[in-house]
Amino acid sequence: MLRNPSDDELLAFKGRRIPLVELLTCFNTRFRNDQAILLIEQRLKEVGLATLPYFATCGSQSEIHIVAQGSAATGDGDGADEEQEDEAGLLPGALPQQPFRIGDLPSAHAGVDSVTSASDLTEATYIMHTKNYSQVPVLEDQYTVTGVVTWRSVAKMYGTGASVALANAIVEDPPVAHAHDDFFAMLPNVCEHGYVLVRAHNGRISGIVTATDITQRFDATAWPFFVVGEIELRLRKCLGAKMSEDAIRGVQRNDQKTGKIADLTFGQYVMLLDGDQRNKQGQRLEAKCAAADQNWQALGWSGVNQVQFVHQLNRVRNIRNQIAHFDAEPLSPQRSEELRQFVGLLRQLT
Repeated sequence: MLRNPSDDELLAFKGRRIPLVELLTCFNTRFRNDQAILLIEQRLKEVGLATLPYFATCGSQSEIHIVAQGSAATGDGDGADEEQEDEAGLLPGALPQQPFRIGDLPSAHAGVDSVTSASDLTEATYIMHTKNYSQVPVLEDQYTVTGVVTWRSVAKMYGTGASVALANAIVEDPPVAHAHDDFFAMLPNVCEHGYVLVRAHNGRISGIVTATDITQRFDATAWPFFVVGEIELRLRKCLGAKMSEDAIRGVQRNDQKTGKIADLTFGQYVMLLDGDQRNKQGQRLEAKCAAADQNWQALGWSGVNQVQFVHQLNRVRNIRNQIAHFDAEPLSPQRSEELRQFVGLLRQLT
């Protein structure tokens, strides 16, 4: 359950560089879901703090700098979304900015059901039957791996006429990975054996990653990654066809005024159409709002509400920031549905 740390606890972080996990632990969570992000963001704001990079979208292994809230952005303050996005390293067409480790998969630290070498074979097969496992590790303790019992090894035991005993069904020298090992380097082992045991940083066997886990993970990760790519492609297509170079330069930084739609960040797409932009003090930026309203009219989407579209576009920006880092936790069903709705709308409009 999430906890609400005191002001003093949070202010003790000010000026420090800490692992992201330390901040999350302060709120009694390991995951950055919608509820946790909302609470952390609100509490940091209440005590006048912010993080660099933004805690909700940086990599799961990142170190963050806790700073005074006004220090988290540069410039005149009306481009806060853009600064936040760039701070996360998400430039146009950006790819994940840190390695993906085998330990980033939830099953790698979810624990394992196991037997010992002194167990009866039926204990291992019972676990596999009841939990629909294809294999069960044989561990002498939390650190020592004797082998693994699999349905294939059990069938081989019967096929060779060996006596029915756990020792005759053990596959010795099973694949073992360390949590910090590169995920893609371990894929050949998973493909060959169907699984890999995972050893945590303290040396304990902390979990097992199977081919099913990888399939489920990439279903949860790759789908939103490609959908966001489609969203960005369609945005560039429709905005690029209607926006003038001057309009595009109007949302670009002074040192990046190319006037090209392909050079915009996702946050700048929002600024291009947001008719209610405000500075850090909450004051409405009349010139920028008027320009955004004019840009919206140029699109000719008379049947679409500008405020609702911009709000949803900004939500997609936040989701893009999360998945561009291939964070360990997948998108929530709510955020996945938001992507489905928005890409569906763009397909109709473009």
